[in-house]
Amino acid sequence: MTADQLKKKIRHVPDFPKRGILFYDITTLLRDPAGFHAVIDSLAAPFHDKGIDLVVGVESRGFIVGAAVADRIRAGFSPVRKVGKLPSKTVRATYDLEYGTDALEIHDDAVTKGQHVLVVDDLLATGGTAKATLDLVTGLGGKVHAFAFLIELVGLSGRERLKGQTIHSVLTY
Repeated sequence: MTADQLKKKIRHVPDFPKRGILFYDITTLLRDPAGFHAVIDSLAAPFHDKGIDLVVGVESRGFIVGAAVADRIRAGFSPVRKVGKLPSKTVRATYDLEYGTDALEIHDDAVTKGQHVLVVDDLLATGGTAKATLDLVTGLGGKVHAFAFLIELVGLSGRERLKGQTIHSVLTY
């Protein structure tokens, strides 16, 4: 399935979650079996046989695609969640959004020192959540091999926050 075909399956929702934000709703893509399969193939393909031990998926759509990528490349999976959502001891990182600030947490034992980690999320915008996740993983001793995103909003310059990191984006806007 081509990038243009995948893009046609994504619903655009203006003024969500706040006025002036155009939200790319991937649920319309994920409900399509061929589209979902193509997205996971595209996210996972560069990382087969690359020694990835763990996929870290970022709340919440990153859980959906991240867990599927982990299965596809035969790696483990750990979630990065919003504050207060994980049941055991956590570490925290704060970050800026294009429409505010927030924080993320990961279990303090989610990443083993030296593990090779692939960070997966649905969207790279300003790079705030990705950078916070990078900080969480490396703070626990993990080595981030790469980042994989379903969508990258090029105009928001998220790559700038991830200088020196390998970034794979399936779709760009």
